[in-house]
Amino acid sequence: MYSVKEIYFTLQGEGAQTGRAAVFLRFAGCNLWSGREEDRSSAICQFCDTNFVGTDGPGGGKFATPRELATAVSKCWAGRTGKPLVVCTGGEPLLQMDALLIEALHAADFEVAIETNGTRLPPPGIDWITVSPKANADLVLVIGDELKLIFPQLGAEPERYEELAFHHFFLQPMDGPSRDVNTRQAIEYCLAHPTWRLSLQTHKFIGIA
Repeated sequence: MYSVKEIYFTLQGEGAQTGRAAVFLRFAGCNLWSGREEDRSSAICQFCDTNFVGTDGPGGGKFATPRELATAVSKCWAGRTGKPLVVCTGGEPLLQMDALLIEALHAADFEVAIETNGTRLPPPGIDWITVSPKANADLVLVIGDELKLIFPQLGAEPERYEELAFHHFFLQPMDGPSRDVNTRQAIEYCLAHPTWRLSLQTHKFIGIA
């Protein structure tokens, strides 16, 4: 049984695939925060701005089989051209994703991407892996396509990660009341350390999900 918060079609707003059309498959649940505001101050990750609690979002629900979930994802792409992409996110998608689901999504002709906090190892077959490390969380997934670090985080400084086996390294300014200051600091860091590139949450600037 897969618990899904929402499934929707949009443009990827962050990282190396910014601007690419994709179906977002957001799983419910996370291992670094319950998602409830009353638990935020005691959470490992206290800055998350995503609603991943429950299964009541658009296209969300309980899915009994990999094929059933892959069919729901396919309906969001129906009628469109190009190589279909599904971005599996959360919460933390690797709490629920398994090899059978990846096989079902591939059978539906999807390229499969994940956005994960890197605290769990993935099943085989994922086509694009984005890891977003969090301070005070054990990072076990240290290889992938892109490392996208929310910046700044005390205890998760960029220099801790830049020797890991990723093809792309992004700094993404932490959202919230200090976003402008964080953005300036991220720009300055990228200019001084060109290994890193700036990632902005473009979907928020242009007003899409």
